[in-house]
Amino acid sequence: MTQRKKWGDRRDGRRVRMPGLQTVMTALLPKRTDAEVYLNDTIDVTELMKYLEKKNEGRTDNKVKIFHCVITALARMVRERPNLNRFIQGYRIYERNEISLSFVAKRKFADGAEEALMFMVPKDTDTVNEISAKIIGDVSEVRKSEHATGGVDELLDKFAALPRPLLAASVRFIRYLDFWGLNPEFITAGDPNYSTILVANLGSIKAPAVYHHLNNYGTNSIMVTIGTVHKEEVLMEDGHKEIRDVLDIGATLDERIGDGFYFARSLKLIKHICAHPELLEKPLCEPSGYDYR
Repeated sequence: MTQRKKWGDRRDGRRVRMPGLQTVMTALLPKRTDAEVYLNDTIDVTELMKYLEKKNEGRTDNKVKIFHCVITALARMVRERPNLNRFIQGYRIYERNEISLSFVAKRKFADGAEEALMFMVPKDTDTVNEISAKIIGDVSEVRKSEHATGGVDELLDKFAALPRPLLAASVRFIRYLDFWGLNPEFITAGDPNYSTILVANLGSIKAPAVYHHLNNYGTNSIMVTIGTVHKEEVLMEDGHKEIRDVLDIGATLDERIGDGFYFARSLKLIKHICAHPELLEKPLCEPSGYDYR
C-alpha cells in the first residue's frame, strides 16, 4: 500500500522511529560493515527437489530451477517479515517502499567473461511461475551480448572510463548524496546495492555458500549466498537417519535492522517453504500460514 510521504522520508523509503538502543546503534556503528552478523545453515530440500522434478516433467527448456524457488521464498519471507525490508542510511532507519531482489549473472561461463547486474521487484500477485519466467527472460536477454548494452552496467562503464582524480571526486560526491538520500534515480535504479536482498547463486558455478560482506554504499542490508544441492545424512524428527537432498545457505545481515530472534524466525520460514513447496504456487500476498511458535 502506498503511503503519503512525510517529513524525513526518502524517495525509496519511509522513516521508521525505533527504540533508543536501535536508534543509538546507527551512530555507534555508522558503517554497515561494522554491524554485520552472519548466519549459515543447511536446509533440507528433498521435497523441493521432488516438486521441481514433477513441475519440469516434459519440459525441454524454461525449466523452473531451485534458484528461482529460493528467490520466490526470499520474496515471501520479506513480505511476511517486513522488518527485513529496512535499511540504515544517514544515521536513520527506513523501511523500503517495495521489495526488491538482485543477483549477478555471468554473460558467459568463462574466465574473464563480464557480469551483468540483475534487479527485480516482484508483484504481490506473483508466484514462482512469474518469478521464474522473469529471471529466465532477463538472463537470456543479457547473454545475447558479451558487453553491457544499457542500465546500471553501462553507467558503471562510463564512470570507469573517467580519469582517476575525476572518478574519485565523483564517487565522493555520490556517497555524500547517498548519505542524505539525494542520489538521482538514474544512478540507483537497477543497482543491487539498493535492493532488499542481494543473492549470490554460487551453486551455479559449483561453489559452496560462503560469507559475503555487506557494502557501506547504498541501502542493501541482506546478502544471501546459495551453494550446491548435495546428499547428506540427516537426523529425522523420529530419531532415524536418512539420506536427504540438502542446500547450504549463508546470510549476512545488518544487525541494526532487527535482532537475532527475528532473523532466526525468518530463516525458519524459508525452511518451512522448502518443506512445503506448494506454497510457491501461492501469490506472495497470501499468508503462508506458518506457525512461528
